[in-house]
Amino acid sequence: MGRNNGGTGRMERKKNVVRHRAPIDKSSFVFGTRSVIEAIKAGKEIEKILVRKGLSNELSRELFTLVRQMDIPVQNVPIERIDRITRKNHQGVVAFLSPITYQKIENVIPGIYEKGEVPLVLVLDKISDVRNFGAIARSAEVAGAHAIVIPEKGAAQINADALKTSAGALNIIPVCRVKSLSDTIIFLRESGLHVLAATEKGEKNYFETSMREPTAIVMGAEDKGIESELLKLANEWVKIPQFGQIASLNVSVAASVLIFEAVRQRIQAHS
Repeated sequence: MGRNNGGTGRMERKKNVVRHRAPIDKSSFVFGTRSVIEAIKAGKEIEKILVRKGLSNELSRELFTLVRQMDIPVQNVPIERIDRITRKNHQGVVAFLSPITYQKIENVIPGIYEKGEVPLVLVLDKISDVRNFGAIARSAEVAGAHAIVIPEKGAAQINADALKTSAGALNIIPVCRVKSLSDTIIFLRESGLHVLAATEKGEKNYFETSMREPTAIVMGAEDKGIESELLKLANEWVKIPQFGQIASLNVSVAASVLIFEAVRQRIQAHS
């Protein structure tokens, strides 16, 4: 976890964070400007598009117009990065296909209330390790959480490795990719959810706050924790008490602790 997420003391320092990079599955991407355009028009779910810096021609302008209309994340990168993915005639454009279909949090929340259920949502602030992300998704699905919210930029790519680590949970639990986590937290609060930020700065232990009401739990990045802007928007900061020498928990473990505390409280409330 990061320094200010999960209430885990000093947390994992950036130099200690090990990134897991899965081999690139050649079936998971499309290259070439026209091929990417056709993939978008065919309704393929696009994870992100890499575009060579400075690319500008008639066909690329058509692509950029389509990308804006479909709200697809785009990264401008050096040509060398694209060459590392494929040496074929990529024309400076590679699109990664998503194995899941993203949902809109604005549609998910009303649906939860309509079913008469109490929302439990996870907001993940730039958690970039695919194994951590997959493990969190697995715990969330097992616990009956209703959705996971991730940002367009800085989040772990949902690929075969993430799916495997999640034990298939990413095919079940709604994943909502948003432009702005800040705007989404405001939306969640306006929708009646109590937003808890898991941070070592919390004055209250996680089990001392109620999660029986509609709740959103914010977890921070492995190295930096929760962004200060998001901390300010949270209703409450909570921590996980620690007594060992390491004083740090993996973010997926910390997320599980909080998720199942919500489950415990909700079961107790109905017993």
